[in-house]
Amino acid sequence: MGGKASLLVVTGFSLMFLVIANNFGTVSNRSIDNYVNYFDKTTAHNIAISGANMAANEIYLDPTWVDGFSDEPYQDGTLDVSINILNSFQNIREIVSKGKFDGITSTVRVTLAPSKFSKFAYYSVSEGKNIWWTENDTVWGPFHTQDEMRVYNHPVFYGKATTQKKLIYYHNEKEDKPYFYGGFEQGVNLPMPSDAVSGIESPAKSDGLYFPPGQDTVYLTFDYDSLKYKYRYNQKYKTVYLPDAVPNGVIFAHGTVVRLQGVVQGQYSVVASTAITGEGRGGEIGGTIYLDDDVVYSKDPRMDPTSTDLLGIIAEDGVLITDNAANHDDINIDASIFCQNGGFGADNYEHRPVSGNINLLGGIIQNTRQAVGTFDKRGPRSGFSKRYKYDNRFLVASPPYFPGTGSFEIVAWYE
Repeated sequence: MGGKASLLVVTGFSLMFLVIANNFGTVSNRSIDNYVNYFDKTTAHNIAISGANMAANEIYLDPTWVDGFSDEPYQDGTLDVSINILNSFQNIREIVSKGKFDGITSTVRVTLAPSKFSKFAYYSVSEGKNIWWTENDTVWGPFHTQDEMRVYNHPVFYGKATTQKKLIYYHNEKEDKPYFYGGFEQGVNLPMPSDAVSGIESPAKSDGLYFPPGQDTVYLTFDYDSLKYKYRYNQKYKTVYLPDAVPNGVIFAHGTVVRLQGVVQGQYSVVASTAITGEGRGGEIGGTIYLDDDVVYSKDPRMDPTSTDLLGIIAEDGVLITDNAANHDDINIDASIFCQNGGFGADNYEHRPVSGNINLLGGIIQNTRQAVGTFDKRGPRSGFSKRYKYDNRFLVASPPYFPGTGSFEIVAWYE
């Protein structure tokens, strides 16, 4: 190869290497720029997430907290957090957290809603001294008691179980310890509010169906999208179309006994509150709901996942299964039941005949655990056996104005 050809080859390779080196340099610079940009965006995003978590913790400690944070130094950047009230009546709030780092801003939005007692498959303040959870008892959803929990021969709990006080074993831990498949935590304090029922009266008066004091009893029968009511057993029913008569879903009876049955189409809460009697009579009246027959949804969510029917049965005193012919051969109940001062039980449970099963789809929240029947080693002697199934929809939904726990839950998180 001649000198001129060699020079051309050397020159060509030199130019090629210069181009390659320049490209490598450009790629390297871009990689550094991309890394720096990614680092800045990630840091800003992490600051925003931290701000949202900090605010959520403040609200957990103090549900009334709305101060937020302004230009707070954090991770060499700053964070700003504001609390917006999206719905003042239902107390739905939004945390807006903005993280800023090196000129980049990232935003996280968190929606909070009041935590409802309807999320529990079972809740009690007092369990009673002689009532035990046994091998025949299975709870499918969240469980809590403020009392000691008495257990015999491994009852089963599929949801998270919590107690304020200790476990008491009938024999010992080895023979009696429950199966907690969803986890167990002791020392959790979750009191029942004393004004849960009275707080529902105002929305009932403003946009619900309100039965004022003055009647001893209100008979209510759900008839799909209608409600039939009367004040005496031998009276004729009056009928209202529920979507028009009860826009907010609250049916409230003040100072009366409610007798309830029927097929529910839609989302409603039936509430019975007590009333102070007149001078010279003393005490309180009303506040008890009797279940005279089945109360079920028009669409069973176990058969039809599209069902949006929900029912809350809320009593300032208790909820009792009536001792009548209709309830001597099973009773079906689709609802979350709340008893502020009393409990859920069977009327005349010791002396009524053996009455089959309580087929409950929903949950029981009560102050004091009540009996539904009596049993011996041969089986039922009176009243009902329990067939309780949790309605999983109550983990994320609740009947209208169902009593809250006083704390908030995260229902949406947007990044």
